[in-house]
Amino acid sequence: MSTPGKLTFNGGVHPPDYKEFSSQCAIKSIPVPKQLAIMLSQHIGAICKPVVNKRDHIAAGQLIGNAEAFVSAPVHSPVNGTVKDIALQSHPVLGRAEAIIIESDEDNPPKQPCPDKFSTDFDPSRFLPEQIFDAVRKAGIVGMGGAGFPTSVKIKLNPESPINTIIINGCECEPFITCDYRIMLEWTVQILTGVSLIGRALNCGNIYIAVEDNKPDAVAAFEQAIRKMPSASSMKVVAVKTKYPQGGERQLIKSIINKDVPTGGIPPMINVLVANVATAAAIAEAVLLDNPLTHRVVTVSGGGIKNPGNFYAPIGTSASHLIELAGGLNDNAVKIILGGPMMGFSIADLSTPLTKTGGAITVLTDKDIVKRKETPCIRCGRCVEACPVNLNPTRIAHAVKHNLLDAAQEYYMSACIECGCCSYICPADIELSGFIKTGKILVARQKKLMPK
Repeated sequence: MSTPGKLTFNGGVHPPDYKEFSSQCAIKSIPVPKQLAIMLSQHIGAICKPVVNKRDHIAAGQLIGNAEAFVSAPVHSPVNGTVKDIALQSHPVLGRAEAIIIESDEDNPPKQPCPDKFSTDFDPSRFLPEQIFDAVRKAGIVGMGGAGFPTSVKIKLNPESPINTIIINGCECEPFITCDYRIMLEWTVQILTGVSLIGRALNCGNIYIAVEDNKPDAVAAFEQAIRKMPSASSMKVVAVKTKYPQGGERQLIKSIINKDVPTGGIPPMINVLVANVATAAAIAEAVLLDNPLTHRVVTVSGGGIKNPGNFYAPIGTSASHLIELAGGLNDNAVKIILGGPMMGFSIADLSTPLTKTGGAITVLTDKDIVKRKETPCIRCGRCVEACPVNLNPTRIAHAVKHNLLDAAQEYYMSACIECGCCSYICPADIELSGFIKTGKILVARQKKLMPK
């Protein structure tokens, strides 16, 4: 498929993908855990307000956290159960944050994926844009492949800044993670249904589905389904070059339509929307079946896991429970990461729950972790060449290290996407991305945007 872009972007790196651990593992539903912790902050924007109380009995799909601001997303209970507590809980990003703790009823049947409920004869014109927006807002859908921006905000029709290009992100460039790959193979028509609803909501027919060229069977699955689905006939499947971080929305836009998102800006500023394949699947389920976002597919993988796999799990499931379902830890496991090894967060508290954006738990062994001593920068410039947003990571890291936050901001620290390419490529083993993340946190605390 020809595109205005070159199917790649400047910078980036080529880490081993390690997809073989779980790429052939079909999605499995898990038994309902005895206890879930539903975070009230699982998205960018205002934190939800709890609408249930301790000892309340709640039903699966019931609203338990209400979104009172426009940029927010409600949360729902994945199970029938009783509210045990509303308390602080380990959070993968914020450290600790408020959560609703639910004790599940004993007779809870596990929720099953429902790709068989979607057919190729679907007609999105049955729904008005306002109906799609309301269903997505009510379901609490957020971006499931990134930072968790509320999807209802992205698909709100804005006549003053219309979206003329939609890009569906199926790249999944992070090592080890295969949850999106599996849903592209197993939920193909459901994804296309959600994509057609996004197009209908935004009155946009220029739609690209981007998949890295190391996933030819996913490309073939989409092309085959599109041929059978009249409402998807105008969608274009694009096999982009395999490179990390190809799945970043700025990099994907550059690869496909050769446009640059302004520094500090967002894709709608150039009339583009980017959405993840899992988000599209969730939209289909919300609009057609009135199901809120209470479950997601999560990859549990790595050399430190006995039986890697892809699991359809309730949001709020603890990391320890997911690891147990994957056979437990190998003796040589040394680090547990929520997400992938490039952009994920290392955790020590295994009660940390799965959130809407949590696509993976990666367990690394001592052999996976390079334990070399940091040495002085040799000014080789590799980090500059690898940076996909054209920053000078060494200069920013040096400023943060010496508490020169004003200087770090002048070097466009806020434009860093925290992909980790600079740290990966550095021959001096300087944790450049770590310094930049720290600098962002310090600036946010100065502005009182993050808790200490």
